[in-house]
Amino acid sequence: MSSVLSTFLQELPGPFLVLGIFLPVTLLLFLLIAYFRIKLMAVDEELSQISDRQNKYGSSPHRRMRRR
Repeated sequence: MSSVLSTFLQELPGPFLVLGIFLPVTLLLFLLIAYFRIKLMAVDEELSQISDRQNKYGSSPHRRMRRR
């Protein structure tokens, strides 16, 4: 089994390995990182807006219930 794998890797051209396998996978990972970073920034923005509204209009209903 290892001889078949060894022969396959010897016959496989290096540029194909880099341009055909490693580069697309790397770009996909970078794309996923960028996508989730944008989503996280949007959630942070929403949370800060919610926090600002709660501070502006008084305490939240949950806090009012806890005080009683």
